[in-house]
Amino acid sequence: MEYKQRKAHENSLKIENALRAVKERNNGDGLNQDPTIWINEKGESFKTTERVVKDVPLPSLVIPSDEELFSNENSLPNYKFLRDHFKGEGKLSINQIVKILRMAIEILSKEPNLLSVPAPICVVGDIHGQFYDLCKLFEICGDPDKTSFLFLGDYVDRGDYSIECLLLLYTMKINHPETFFLLRGNHESKYMTSYFSFKNECLHKYTSLVYKESLKSFGSLPLCAIMNEQFFCCHGGISPKLNDVDDINKINRFSENFPSSGLFSDLLWADPHPDYDDQDIKGTTDNNLLYEENVDRNCSYYFSYEAASNFLAKNNLLSIIRAHQAQQSGFRMYKNTLTNGFPSLITLFSAPNYCGSYGNKAAALIYDGNVFNIRQFEASPSPFHLPKFMSVFPWSIPFVAEKTLEILLAVLNICTEDELGEETPVAREVAKSLDEVPDKAESAAATEPVPTLSPFEARQALRRKILSIGRMSRMFNILREESEKVEQLKSLAGGILPRGVLVSGPDAINDEINSFEKARLADLKNEGLPPTEEEIEKRKQEREKEIIEYVNQEPESSN
Repeated sequence: MEYKQRKAHENSLKIENALRAVKERNNGDGLNQDPTIWINEKGESFKTTERVVKDVPLPSLVIPSDEELFSNENSLPNYKFLRDHFKGEGKLSINQIVKILRMAIEILSKEPNLLSVPAPICVVGDIHGQFYDLCKLFEICGDPDKTSFLFLGDYVDRGDYSIECLLLLYTMKINHPETFFLLRGNHESKYMTSYFSFKNECLHKYTSLVYKESLKSFGSLPLCAIMNEQFFCCHGGISPKLNDVDDINKINRFSENFPSSGLFSDLLWADPHPDYDDQDIKGTTDNNLLYEENVDRNCSYYFSYEAASNFLAKNNLLSIIRAHQAQQSGFRMYKNTLTNGFPSLITLFSAPNYCGSYGNKAAALIYDGNVFNIRQFEASPSPFHLPKFMSVFPWSIPFVAEKTLEILLAVLNICTEDELGEETPVAREVAKSLDEVPDKAESAAATEPVPTLSPFEARQALRRKILSIGRMSRMFNILREESEKVEQLKSLAGGILPRGVLVSGPDAINDEINSFEKARLADLKNEGLPPTEEEIEKRKQEREKEIIEYVNQEPESSN
């Protein structure tokens, strides 16, 4: 009993201090303070009417005129102007975007499925909506005015600036149709972009028309290229259906989506076998031995070292250059062929610090016809966006609500059930201090008498309140976790979120995902073919069931 009275005394003092602070505020203390000044726990002052990070310029709010945008010869879009405009987070009008997309479609549609591109040229891997890193790439590798480029696909999804990347690349293609080449990646499809971020980005920044026209442009992109008559270039890899490179020109590529299997799909989705570098030539022509089902992608195949060697020998080629897989150094050279001692396969990845968590470098390959030169670069600073382009207000509501409910639960749990029927001397002091606090609503007080509850009824009412607030707290806990996007961290920690990570903020989350391999494994489920609509709906129902069970569960007894 002595311990209970001491705890009640401590809690009552806390309440009394809070009431005193309210009373002092109502007496006019602090009225001369500037309400727009906020002082943090370190004593640093911030003005809420000004930008906190003042060296970051405000996003551009001006839509350029057609005269400014289409200022190149023959009214072609000025990609240098567009690049600078997008760097300032500027936007275009819907008509301007549609015009650029349709100009690109007209040029791309005339190209064959299999391009023939000469050297010297710069070959680039995945971009994935990382616009500021794309700009860095052109700074390092050269301007399209003077340098030829071959991009291997995956311009959209995962990053926050997919539409900007796509439009910049298309304007470069429009200005340099004979020296600037764009291939299709597995993300250039309706199926992938509606599951990942590109569709939402188009709807957030513009309208559905921009998304629909973008899908049309995806169907116009060529599939592969022979570079300098030596290198087979594609996004994914080779296929058991690919006997001769001329087979590629037989594909009908003009579709918003790719088929679930076959040559078209394999060119965009195939990967080298995980044991590619450890494999030997066995002299087999059996496709069942040369190719294995790709379990990481949920579609297509793994192709073996022998499959690649056979393909190169049959088509008189030197090597395969592809993208599609993140690499820690931005590139990877695979096992040399027996015939010429040159790497049989080269993978390029040009999105540094992929998804903001991989910590990888990016790379591009420059080939002058004789010598390879690999250019590597790190990620560039870029504006921050919340998941799914949410504003800070709806995103922060679960955090604020959860903390508010924690405070309320703490207040309700001040007394034990035994103490509910007791009255302590300190409690009477608090009641007295309550009388001293000005009551602004005194004149509006109810005139009807408040019914008196028995101690048992009071305890039951309090218990119901605590349980109800507990359910609300658990719901906001779920919403907060969704906002934090902690599923990635949970997958790294065996399904359990490391203690204290959320409280410590985003820095702690980044520390937990501290290696390329950890990030790659955590993100592996997003590298494969997305689930069908039926599978998504089933997962949604299972998730809702889990949430309901979690919210309605009884709290563990503290006794």
